[in-house]
Amino acid sequence: MKFESFTIDQADGVVLAHTFKRDGVILKKGHVIGPDDIAALKKAGVAEIIGAMLEHGDVPENSAAARVAAFVAGSGVRLSEARTGRCNLQAELAGLVWVDRAAIDAANLIDESVTVATLPDKEAVRAGQTIATVKIIPFAVSPTVMAKVDAALSRPSVRMVPFQAKKFALINTILPGLKESVIQSTTYITKDRIEAVSGTLVATLRCDHTLAAVRASITAALGSGAEVVLIAGASATVDRGDVVPAALVSAGGLIDHLGMPVDPGNMLVLGHAGAVSIVVLPGCARSPKLSGFDWVLQRLAANIPVAREDIMRMGAGGLLMDTLVRPLPRDQAVKAAETIKAPTPRITAVVLAAGQSRRMGGTNKLLMDVDGKPLIRKTIDTIIAAGLPDIIVVVGYQEVDVRMALAGSGVRFVTNPNYAEGLSTSLKAGLELVAPECDAALVCLGDMPLLRANHLQKLMEGFDPSTDRLIGVPTHNGKRGNPTLWARRFFQDMSHVSGDVGARHLIGAHESLVYEVEFDDTAVLTDLDTAEQWRSFRVGQGKI
Repeated sequence: MKFESFTIDQADGVVLAHTFKRDGVILKKGHVIGPDDIAALKKAGVAEIIGAMLEHGDVPENSAAARVAAFVAGSGVRLSEARTGRCNLQAELAGLVWVDRAAIDAANLIDESVTVATLPDKEAVRAGQTIATVKIIPFAVSPTVMAKVDAALSRPSVRMVPFQAKKFALINTILPGLKESVIQSTTYITKDRIEAVSGTLVATLRCDHTLAAVRASITAALGSGAEVVLIAGASATVDRGDVVPAALVSAGGLIDHLGMPVDPGNMLVLGHAGAVSIVVLPGCARSPKLSGFDWVLQRLAANIPVAREDIMRMGAGGLLMDTLVRPLPRDQAVKAAETIKAPTPRITAVVLAAGQSRRMGGTNKLLMDVDGKPLIRKTIDTIIAAGLPDIIVVVGYQEVDVRMALAGSGVRFVTNPNYAEGLSTSLKAGLELVAPECDAALVCLGDMPLLRANHLQKLMEGFDPSTDRLIGVPTHNGKRGNPTLWARRFFQDMSHVSGDVGARHLIGAHESLVYEVEFDDTAVLTDLDTAEQWRSFRVGQGKI
């Protein structure tokens, strides 16, 4: 591949290095220059253009990204469409990511043109989460480099180990002074943890913090059919001879390991009785925040063996963020913990309803009847049904009529005086009204009659800043549609868009932060821009 400045007469087939805008000519980065482009560039007075010319055997960036990703992907992994030299690997199911670091390192060490990034080995993920990404740095990869990368990735190096539907039992031990609220909180938090790894809490027991009482409860838990027994002690375990570990041995079990080099989580005890794993929880497990206990629980749920050596190797990377409820002095190790819930993201809907319906010949499509109400009213009712408390509607063309159609709906309006300049002006007007405390905006078109509340709810459920799921895009058969969901961090970039294309180009620029939600119907692809589309829609409704 040659990357240099080409004269316009030499530019046929050049991959454009930077977006070009001049005198009405707009060519995006990555566009392959053709004869029509050359004519337009000459007319605009352009003498040279910077870009890349692929040579024989070079693999274009998207083809290379898809090829490397296909080599990397193992079981339980699906690939996104390669765009701008990037292809994401996504989990098809909930479980733990298994990463062959040696293979990933070998691929990354070959050449700067090919990069593969993954989540850490044994990281817990949800279905649909991005677990790895392949990014090709230049516009193409040489055949020599491509062959070396293929050889380095001769076996799948990233796969999913699914969580199994295991049965769990929980024992809470009690001492005088331990509040009922602490026991209930511990039970709720533990149940949430179990369900997060596809498990079921089949038995919940309480007993005094004495050897005999704990032994009896362990015996009862083993008889409940549980495959994993969890014990939340009223007092922290400080020795193998302490009450709970001693009761475990007395009940016929064995202690595999006491303690772990993970903080919080140091005081965990791992044991077993026959095929049943038994875990004595560290005091920090009363909080929902990440601890060493989560790492052990996740591996057990995925049927990954956890031996003493596995625990002792968790120290590198084992210094986790401190919890708000984990005091340092040992004699306060089981101070009552309040349930800490992650805040629900605050999402505002921004509905673009200012357009002129040019392709409808001037008839405002948003005011046309669908199911006995104006289309814009149907759209807003769907958004309300999805549970969004704050809805901003951008109006412009036939503003009075659109406002009347939404009378009593409780939405907020903003007028876009520049609506004739394109969709981007409405997007900017709507975002300016989004409250500062809002975390994201769901950008909706006003003319999508088949959308249902569950489409919007699933799109919002996928939003998770903690795992870099920041741009939500609905799909059908791999084709991307609307509405789209955007984290606040993109609002500034979205305020600079222009014309009638919205912010779609930002999706391509941030592919690693995009999560796709696949739907089995065409609702997310169906908008009504032309009279012909309306006729087809009416026929589908049984109306001619």
